[in-house]
Formats: sequence, C-alpha cells, structure tokens
Amino acid sequence: MTRDEILQIIDDENIHFFRLQFVDIFGFMKNVALPKSQIGKALDGNIMFDGSSIDGFVRINESDMYLKPDYNTFSVLPWRNRNGVAAARIICDVYKHDNTPFEGCPRVNLKRVLAEAKELGYTMNVGTEAEFFLFEQDENGLPTTVTSDVAGYFSLDPEDKANDCRREIIETLEQMGFEIEASHHEVAEGQHEINFKYADALTAADNTVTFKWVVKSIAQKYNLHATFMPKPIFGINGSGMHTNQSLFNLDGTNAFFDESDQLQLSKVAYSYIAGALKGARGFSAVTNPLVNSYKRLVPGYEAPVYAAWSASNRSALIRIPASRGLSTRTEIRCPDPTCNPYLAFAMMLNSGLEGVKNHLTPPPEVKKDIFKMSAAEMDEANIAVMPGSLKEAIEELKANPIARPTLGDHIYEKYITAKEKEWDSFRITVTDWEIDEYLSVY
Repeated sequence: MTRDEILQIIDDENIHFFRLQFVDIFGFMKNVALPKSQIGKALDGNIMFDGSSIDGFVRINESDMYLKPDYNTFSVLPWRNRNGVAAARIICDVYKHDNTPFEGCPRVNLKRVLAEAKELGYTMNVGTEAEFFLFEQDENGLPTTVTSDVAGYFSLDPEDKANDCRREIIETLEQMGFEIEASHHEVAEGQHEINFKYADALTAADNTVTFKWVVKSIAQKYNLHATFMPKPIFGINGSGMHTNQSLFNLDGTNAFFDESDQLQLSKVAYSYIAGALKGARGFSAVTNPLVNSYKRLVPGYEAPVYAAWSASNRSALIRIPASRGLSTRTEIRCPDPTCNPYLAFAMMLNSGLEGVKNHLTPPPEVKKDIFKMSAAEMDEANIAVMPGSLKEAIEELKANPIARPTLGDHIYEKYITAKEKEWDSFRITVTDWEIDEYLSVY
C-alpha cells in the first residue's frame, strides 16, 4: 500500500483518528492517537515520543524516538466507527533520534534476523493458533474467572454462550483483512480458538498482536474479559499458541518438502527440527515468558513438556501436520500467547537454522504417548524435559549461545533483567496455597 492510497482511504472512510502502534520488548501493544490534522506528518515518520517512558527501551537522556510506519499494516478499525466518523491504525518501527533503527524495537530486531536468514537463502512462513478464555466481569467491570459457558471441545449452540462474541471477532478480523480458516470452542469451559491463514514471519507477528487486541476489544462489548493467560484455572487445560512454521527457498518453493522421503520431509526440514529440539529449553523463557506459563507446561493437559518430534503424536513438542507440498511445516507446540511473537519467532527461527547450518539430525520420531513413557524410556529416546519454572527457563536462556546474537544486546539484557525481577517477586510472595497449607498446621 502506498501513502497516496492510504490518504485516499482516509478521505473515503471519513477517518478522523489515527493510531500509531508498536510493541515493547514484552509484546505489549502501545499506541499514540492522533487527530486527522497530524496524519500526513505521521505517514512521513515524523511523530516523536518519549522512549524512556516505555519499559525496557532507553534512558531518559536518550528519550527522543520516532515512529516509522509500515504502510502495509494500515487498517481501518471497524468497531471504532461512531456516527460515521472512523478510526484507523498503522504499525510502526521505532527509530532513534538520529534516524537509525532502534535495536530495542522487537519488530526491528525480527527484520534483522529475517534478513540474515535470507542471506542463507530462506524466508520464514508462520501461522499461530492462539487460544484464549472468555470470562464474566463482575458488577464493577473487573475480570473474574467465571467462564462464560459450560461448553466443551467443538461444542455447538446453545451451550456456547460466547458464540455471538466469537462471531463478531471473526467478522471484525475479516474486515481488517484476515483470512479466517476456522474457529471453535476449545477443550476447557470458556476457552476458544480462532485460526487465520499463515503469512511471512513479520506479517504473522503483526497479525498475532493485532488478533489479541481485537479479541480483547470485542469481548469488552459483550461485558466479557478475554485473557490469553496460559493457565488461569487450576485443573483444566491452559491456553497455548501452537506455532506452525516453515522455510521457503527464495524461488518460492517449500524447503521442507521432499516427495522422495518416507514422510515427504527434506533434509532441511529434519535439520530444522533437530535445531529446534536442541534449542527448545534455551528459548522457552521467550516462548513461555511468565511465571504462570510453567503452570501450563505440566503433563496431563495436552501441553508439550517433552522435547521430541512426531508426524502425528500430539504429546511431542514438535508435530508435523499432515499437509504436504507448499503446506509442509513444523508445528512447535510449547509457545503460549503471552509471548512477544517478534522475539519468539526470531528465537525459534535461529534455533532451527542452527540445525540447518550444522546439518544436525534429529533423534528418531516418537510415536508413543510420551506422557505414559517411563523415565528410562525417555532417556533411551533422548527426550529432554522442558524447564519446570521461569527461573529454570531464564538460566537456560542465559546459557543458550544463540540467545544474545538473536535478540541483540539491548533486548537480551533488558529482557533477562525484567524476567529475573518477575521471578524474584513471585519467589518472595506469600501465596494463598501457603496460607491454606501451613497456617493452621504450624
């Protein structure tokens, strides 16, 4: 999309308000809202903001930063039309005051990693499947953990009370250019999934943060609270973000497909799988970034806690969906939707590429239900266990030799500092479980 095309849409749609959006290093969407009079200045990348006020960005003496819009991300916001006056958004890269890209911008960083992959002859396609819960709000509009329905996996009306909300989410996404492939109620009560078409990695990251924003915004209209928290309720399935990914050659062919192989997977695919398995413990602090993430990554709830691969086994960390040809891909099942997709895609891509560059071979495919395997059987199959806590994941990230080069010095250091602070806050907090378990006994 060009600048002139955007200006024409602004006139045609009577757009009076314009949002410049970007994400911080933790994946939170930020925005600057502008009136129509400032849209031209915004499209030229001349809007400044105070970077020192964004967690993990810069110090106060380096605070002046610019928002450089990506015209291809321009979109009208269907739910913000009031009395014929509309609003729109555009996603931006963050630049420093000297007009150079800011290394602490996750989008800028992913662009760098993708450019390095292109030098090796590959582009990356990604499709995310972000699950979420819809909860009731209390009389003050605050979220509860009371589910909006009592439906189950693939349930139909009338049990699924959130059907109208999910339908409007889909309609809104389609108006914004998403191609929706499927939607359904998930396993847990109040849990949902909406799948949209894959895209190149940068667009997929943009789409993922946009998706989460739309889901939360539309849910509010129905007095529901949408949450992507990995494990909001003990004893039921948590929310994951299975991440389908593939490498394409620069000529547009799928580098993972080889018709002559028994599984129709190429040597590149096998090496990518090997690299992802080798790096999984070392990227989990990015793909599963919260204390709560590790309440989901436990056996018994479909969450993959064992670093193995399979063409069909859903207890494995990496699954190979059945489609072949251009659709040949790996599905890495550990990420959850609280991750920053720009950082998560970068870490998973470079982990896989380490396998490709070093011609790694993955261990044999695991066809058994890993949850039912003994420790000895897992050792024999060379199956590693994913970290059991954020603390363990942080230590694995620090020991991961590709983490700093992939994230860049700025993001790497700020991210680890923040996550160590988060873990320490959790570590010293006295929880309800401790009160219930110990107070009357000791």
